[in-house]
Amino acid sequence: MLYYYIHTPALIEPKGVSMRYIISFLCATVPSIALADVPRVITDIPPVYALAAQVMGDLGTPVLLLESGADEHDFQLRPSQMADISAADLVVWIGPELTPWLDRALENAKPGHVSLALLDLDATIKLMAAEHDEDGHEEAGHDEAGHDEDRHDEAGHADEETHDPATEIAATAEEAHHHDGADPHAWMDPDNAVIWIDAIAAELANADASNAATYLANASRAKARIAALDAELQALLAPVKDRPFVTFHDAYGYFVAHYGVTFAGSVAEGDAATPGAARLRALQDTMAGGVVCAFPEVQHDPALLLQLLDGTTVRAGAEIDPVGSSLPAGPDAYDTLMRSLATNLADCLNGA
Repeated sequence: MLYYYIHTPALIEPKGVSMRYIISFLCATVPSIALADVPRVITDIPPVYALAAQVMGDLGTPVLLLESGADEHDFQLRPSQMADISAADLVVWIGPELTPWLDRALENAKPGHVSLALLDLDATIKLMAAEHDEDGHEEAGHDEAGHDEDRHDEAGHADEETHDPATEIAATAEEAHHHDGADPHAWMDPDNAVIWIDAIAAELANADASNAATYLANASRAKARIAALDAELQALLAPVKDRPFVTFHDAYGYFVAHYGVTFAGSVAEGDAATPGAARLRALQDTMAGGVVCAFPEVQHDPALLLQLLDGTTVRAGAEIDPVGSSLPAGPDAYDTLMRSLATNLADCLNGA
């Protein structure tokens, strides 16, 4: 049929429409027809996008919702992004603990879509969000079985110090921004990245059986890549494991647990928390006790953190970016995020 059209333009060429345009249109649509069965994949943050992109490989490209420089906790979706979500076959995201705006948007997703909330997977390694007493000291949370770990005497702290109303109000506002339950920053543990790669590949293979072997092969390569990255970072961080550091907010529990580095505290407890006066005093005491470096973060004003360094020997490290919001979207984003974090820590803690 196409041969007939090309050789008899006078019979089919509409007035004002170039036959060259028609042929170009037909050729351009052939690849999309070939890829019609590849699932439409939506992701929430850059590291999740990167893992999904590695599994999809050349078969397709996932959509990343979080825009460059945006806050993952408080993001406003554009109409075009809402349309992407409504057409998605597979949504791969951390879960409502990190991106509650996506949880709400999924109410409008098409029937039959699959929502893969990575933090909810049974295999995912989970840490409980740190609990804090009213003076801002971190306490061990519950483990996954619900057992109490070593905890401070909360009543003792209440008896030791009288707080003024302004401090109590600040502490209440701060507490309202704490994560409940599991700490959502679970991509910071590369063992979770491996678990998630397998889960993404399984969902894609189930939805697109004709390409299942490709997804599984891509996943195998992606896991080998994560293993090589992990070994590299272990070697990089080993010499500085015992050198304490602080960050702007408490988002590094998985990284700290996996690599055994010494986290001494954070300015803010949660991602959107405003630190109270008592917490700042406690952090100043901590910094005076041997902290080596303090790290400002992308998206957060460094002024308060740098102010706390006045009169101390604590060095200011390079900005770190726990969610990768400053990175270009692509399959390399996970490696880049983790390598950049480890390199910045090692450089400052080594005195570079």
